[in-house]
Order: sequence, then C-alpha cells, then structure tokens
Amino acid sequence: MKKKSVDIWYKINPLLGFMAMFITQDIVLRLFFRKKKILNDGLSIPKNSSIILAPTHRSRWDGLILTMAMGRRVTKKDCRFMVTKSEMRGIQGWFLRRLGCFSINQLSPSLSALRYAIDLIEKGEQLVVFPEGKINKYGKKLVLKEGLYRLARLATKKTTSIIIIPIGIAYSKVSPDFRGEFCLSLGKPIAINDYLNSTINEFNNFLYEKMIQEEEKALKNVGR
Repeated sequence: MKKKSVDIWYKINPLLGFMAMFITQDIVLRLFFRKKKILNDGLSIPKNSSIILAPTHRSRWDGLILTMAMGRRVTKKDCRFMVTKSEMRGIQGWFLRRLGCFSINQLSPSLSALRYAIDLIEKGEQLVVFPEGKINKYGKKLVLKEGLYRLARLATKKTTSIIIIPIGIAYSKVSPDFRGEFCLSLGKPIAINDYLNSTINEFNNFLYEKMIQEEEKALKNVGR
C-alpha cells in the first residue's frame, strides 16, 4: 500500500491541542492584545452543516484569532487549516500537522489532498481556507484563488449542507503591535448550493465583496 503523505494524514493530537489552545488563547492573545472584539451580527449556523471559513489574510496572527473566535471552545469544532507546503516545514510544520493543519499545492493540488479536504467537509469538520492564498498585509485587491469554490463544488457530491462564512479581520495597526487591538467580523453564511450555476469568477467576485464588507466593519471597530 502506498504510504500516505506525512503532510496530510495527521489527526489532532489531544494533548498538543489542549496546550496550544491554553497557551495561545489564555496567555498569548490575552497579553499581546489590549482589546479583542468579535462581531457576529446574530450569526446562525444551520445544524449539521459543513463549514468553510473564508477569512481575509493580513497577518500571521489571523490563524490564532480565528481559532479563538470559531474554534472548539465556541463551535465545538476544531479549525482545520489548509495551508501552503512552505508553512509545513521544520519545527513549525511538525506542530501544525499535529494541530490538524494539512498542506496543499495551490498551483497543482494533489488528488490525495483534495480527497482529504472533501472527507473533512463530508464529516462536518470546520475547514479554514484563505481565499487570497497568502498574507495580503496592506489589503491590496487580489484575484481570489480558485481552490475554495472548486473544493466546495466537488464536496457537494458527498454532502448537500455546505456553507461558507466570509470573514474580515483587522488590526489597529497594519502590523499588529503589542497592546494593540483586533476585530474579527463574521458575515452571513453562504450556502454553496445556491451558487452551483455560477462561474468561478462570478462566485469569487461575490465572495470577495462579502469578505471586504466584513473587513470594513472590523477596520471601523479598530479605528482605521
């Protein structure tokens, strides 16, 4: 039997998961940021839905903040991050794999990575995909990557209850500084079944607008 990729086939280590949650949420985020705000505007997620979180990507802090806002303590689901192969190298990669992250080649995703992502969606896991594909520090307009829509479309063959939540994340400074502020704004869930007849560009333009709307709300709350 062919050996599965070590970049992909890792489950969350319970002990490391607990330690990471405690250290990042109860110590690091609490000490580093002076003010933290989550806007959900009465967000209601349908029961038994598979969730894909689609956030803007402005800083390396984004992943920790997303986990605090939508992780196990809040939703009873872990955030399963889809990341680039470069982020899975060295000691960082060792920890990320054991915290439920998995890598994918953005230009040419392997079938095993796609199958794994679809399997997570089918099981009702909470998948995090940064549609911009990289940290976009200054919020410059980018063409969203095609992966999220393609993945969601493929997953509809396995399950019909898939929602995408557009998210905006903002900091009081472009580069988050000590004792600064952050705000995360959660948008209205998008049912992928309502957009199966859309082209990739049409859907990505729509999703981008929703992400930016949420980011503007977040920016306003941190005084930018």
